[in-house]
Amino acid sequence: MQYAQARATQFAPCCGGGENRRMRIIAGRFRGRKLLSPRGLATRPITDRVKQSLFDILAPLLPGARVYDCFCGTGSLGLECLSRGAAFASFFEADQSAVELLNRNIVSLDAEKQSRVVWGDVFGWFSAAPPPERPIDVVFLDPPYRFLRERADEMRELAGALAARHLAPAGSIVLRHDAEDHLEFAELKRCDRRDYGRMTIEFFRRRD
Repeated sequence: MQYAQARATQFAPCCGGGENRRMRIIAGRFRGRKLLSPRGLATRPITDRVKQSLFDILAPLLPGARVYDCFCGTGSLGLECLSRGAAFASFFEADQSAVELLNRNIVSLDAEKQSRVVWGDVFGWFSAAPPPERPIDVVFLDPPYRFLRERADEMRELAGALAARHLAPAGSIVLRHDAEDHLEFAELKRCDRRDYGRMTIEFFRRRD
């Protein structure tokens, strides 16, 4: 594998758009810092209100945590974790333009030593990836909403791989999706669900 900025792994090229909106870190040591976000529909930035609600729930898990931010866009969730005390975050994203802006966000926060960026197909990477040296405490699954309908089997396989080889025994998986969609995972149990208009965030843990 080849590594570039913020230890980014070039796994497979994709397409994307240009830079447009700005998001921000809402709490912690990077509080108020602006984040770059791409133009168009390649990513789905989360609002500050929803992010605050989400991180109020996750706050006890974050100090010293190791985090996966899957389908991360430009890294809003993983970088919020680092701001709030997480030890390390791995970012997984297929869109090239998003990865370029993600790297700029990481550099702007001086968070390179706490970050790894994997550029490429998330499903393909996890199908072959070995377990990490240390298990993962928090996993964000934030795929394009259509994936729960069009790639449901791959989503289940991804969840199974995370539960079997990556997630800590008391770790949590956070799934964001359209409120009209629903997906069950054999290896995971649903612990909580929060609805925000047409958006739903669900929290899962390993069944064992």
